[in-house]
Amino acid sequence: MLILLVEDDPAQLEPLRAALSKAGHTIDAIGDGETAQWLLSHKDYDLLVLDWMLPHVSGVQLCQGYRQAGKTSPVLMLTAKDTTSDKVIGLDAGADDYLVKPVDVLELLARVRALARRSPLWQGDTLSLEDLYLNLNNLTIERNQVSVQLSGREFQLMEYLMRHSRQVLSHNQIEQALWGWGTEPESNAVTTLVRRLRQRLQTVGAKDWLENVYGMGYRLNVPEKVEELSQ
Repeated sequence: MLILLVEDDPAQLEPLRAALSKAGHTIDAIGDGETAQWLLSHKDYDLLVLDWMLPHVSGVQLCQGYRQAGKTSPVLMLTAKDTTSDKVIGLDAGADDYLVKPVDVLELLARVRALARRSPLWQGDTLSLEDLYLNLNNLTIERNQVSVQLSGREFQLMEYLMRHSRQVLSHNQIEQALWGWGTEPESNAVTTLVRRLRQRLQTVGAKDWLENVYGMGYRLNVPEKVEELSQ
């Protein structure tokens, strides 16, 4: 997933960013609420992990503004506040879950997995589109009992495409989803990655599912003949 992580303490920010990144997620790790506010107005995230106490713009304010903008991605609040009234404030602001500091990394990853399961595409530890499956534990795609191993970046692209299936995604959207804020991929990085992923999809007989929409970007779409067979 593309995750926005906002924590103003560098000693806590970096270990959390590293753990989430190692779990296969793309992370925008930010240390202040104002920058996070700007990013939320320019990018679409699959999950927000927000520290409650932030300078200038708090995590609660970020969450409230996010919900008021009509955004529905899950929000996980991190805070040292552990009273019932504090939890009620966070949940009323639109948070989906609440984790009290000091944060245990294993528990954080479990909470993130639990929030990810709210996707309508989630089936256990896989994402599915018709008879094409993406295994989130071992980074493989499977169709017709044929399984193919993906690299970390190929997996990230495939997950992003499956979570936004049938939508046309531009080069810029893919770059923002797969490369964290402040990093600059090479100019042909998306094109090269799409070509590699098509080779993996060809192995499972789904190369044509990844379409090139001329002048706009790419789309993961089920060919009509496959949909007809599944009906």
